[in-house]
Amino acid sequence: MTTESPQWFTSSYSDNGGQCVEVAANLAASCDIVPVRDSKDPDGPALAFPTASWAAFVEYAKSADV
Repeated sequence: MTTESPQWFTSSYSDNGGQCVEVAANLAASCDIVPVRDSKDPDGPALAFPTASWAAFVEYAKSADV
């Protein structure tokens, strides 16, 4: 069990258009999770992805032709 609190941040690529997610990557090493939440609703729910799954998603997003 950890007493760490999520340290939320948005991507530096975010243009503040209101369609952003926030990530708390500081829990990856100690808890093996990466919480993600809607930046417009910081008191709302967060999804917790396993660190490996989040890393795979980020790599895919970097390589995707979008």
